Amino acid sequence: MNASTTSAPQPGATSPAAFTGLDRHGKLVFVGLMLGMFVASLSQTVVGPAMPRIVAELGGVEHYNWIATAAMLVSAVAVPVVGKLSDLYGRRWFYLGGLAVFMLGSILAGLSQGFWFLVFARAVQGLGMGTLMPLSQTIIGDIIPPRQRGKYQGIMGAVFGVTSIAGPLIGGAVTDHLGWRWAFYLTLPIGVVAFVFILRFLHLEASQQRGKVDYLGILTLTPGLVLALLATTWGGGDHEWTSPVILGMYAAAAVLLIAFVITETKVEAPLLPLHLLMRPIVALSVAASFAIAVAMFGAIIYIPVYAQGVMGVSATNSGMILVPQSVAMILTSIVVGLLISRTGRYRPFLILGGVVMVVGYLLLANLSYGDSQWHLTLAMVVIGLGLGLSMQVYTLIVQNAVERRELGTATAAVQFFRNIGSTVGTAVLGTVMTASMTTAIPERIAALPPKQLAALQASGSADLGSLENAVLDPSALAKLPEFLVDPIRGGLSVAMHDVFLTAVPFAALALLLSLFIKHVPLRETVETAEEQAAQPGIDTAAELGGTGSEPEDLHPRTDPIPVIGQDAVEAGDAADGAGGSDASDDALSRDRDGRDPVGAAER
Repeated sequence: MNASTTSAPQPGATSPAAFTGLDRHGKLVFVGLMLGMFVASLSQTVVGPAMPRIVAELGGVEHYNWIATAAMLVSAVAVPVVGKLSDLYGRRWFYLGGLAVFMLGSILAGLSQGFWFLVFARAVQGLGMGTLMPLSQTIIGDIIPPRQRGKYQGIMGAVFGVTSIAGPLIGGAVTDHLGWRWAFYLTLPIGVVAFVFILRFLHLEASQQRGKVDYLGILTLTPGLVLALLATTWGGGDHEWTSPVILGMYAAAAVLLIAFVITETKVEAPLLPLHLLMRPIVALSVAASFAIAVAMFGAIIYIPVYAQGVMGVSATNSGMILVPQSVAMILTSIVVGLLISRTGRYRPFLILGGVVMVVGYLLLANLSYGDSQWHLTLAMVVIGLGLGLSMQVYTLIVQNAVERRELGTATAAVQFFRNIGSTVGTAVLGTVMTASMTTAIPERIAALPPKQLAALQASGSADLGSLENAVLDPSALAKLPEFLVDPIRGGLSVAMHDVFLTAVPFAALALLLSLFIKHVPLRETVETAEEQAAQPGIDTAAELGGTGSEPEDLHPRTDPIPVIGQDAVEAGDAADGAGGSDASDDALSRDRDGRDPVGAAER
């Protein structure tokens, strides 16, 4: 599986070939990776329209959110573990295993006869998703140099936008015509195709790393994360934030996570190497990804609530309400990826994306009861543009800043903190909405004329708890006196204003962090120059100087099929220097002393 290449002549020697794209095998692998991400992402959105039918048939309405929470928790815990193990033992079989586990979870979910068995099946799906999501991005890093990686990651980022549009539409249609169980089964054929593509075409070099599995790190991180995320999910809903249950869970999580940090400083092969997070470019990118995830879920989860509760959009049409945002994100993500690959510059997109997102959330926060749907659509499009400009770029920055041997761990770190951000965002913004509704709606009702208040008391509809619940239930709202509709919708509008306003500082924080991210030239090779020089059996002078030919035995492999584009990209640095197309291109591979630019900028 070789990449398409071009050669630049060099006096006295034939120049090494420069990476210009994936060959047929590489493209088929890329298709397999996209299909794997598609099924994992689709499973998060396709089930939404089926949820009411599921709880109506299986029961468990009081634990409704566990259908989503189970997958989210297991996925968040799995990400860092799988990332590290893939660095030690290779990606291929972990990816295939993740696909198999995900499909097993889908089958179990479709066969569920009880609510808690469905929760278990969703947890199995979460384990598969926690494997597929980070490894898809990591394998892209294995086969494509950072300079060319932007356009491919832009396309993969668009997968999330497509599933956010297609998922609710497909899920609703399947549930109505075939039943909710088929919402889980429909991803199976795509998963099988992805499995075949990866099994047949993905062949990476065997990992050269050695080290023991960090079992102690896994045993401290896993329960610590579960306790912290459960407390965050339950707080303000099932239990008060100050209740002994929530405080006790946070205390136990803190002890376990402190033990994890101490462990990571002592073991030979840490699960999450702390030295990675000590590097400014990695730490800033990870923190910005966390902040964006918090803000992003403020839009994805609560914009439909605003549309239904404040604007009176039907539940059927609410699945379409996020389409403008998703389309804007898809198109922008693809264009930005292409521009990064063409120019080698990514920092302007981060900063512009942060500014656009802040503007978008300010537009959301300034919506008021009575505004038209076009006001909401404008805010969503602006937010979608901001997400498309920046969200996938942070992964590229981190991958470019680390050596290939830590690629899985670094990529998983970005995905891990993004998952944590989505959990925190959903919980915190949900608490804000609930707390604000309990005061805003009663205040609006109390401001009604005395005659209407007396009529309300006489009608027996004065229970504030039922009035708050009625705002998202059209049938319940229809049974209330007409003069109550405006105060209830207006009260929810005030609550949603607080929710969107709470998301603004997180978008602003992502922008602030992005301002401090320094530009490190994107490598033209999969590996750093130092890693290439350290490979046993390779003529370092030829590798770095560029003789234009490399005997096959200089790259001993355990797998008969070579790495995608490896023979082309390993010598890409010298080709760029020989081409002389741009003074900045010389810096893309190494600094003036021949060292890796990441090391020069960060060390």
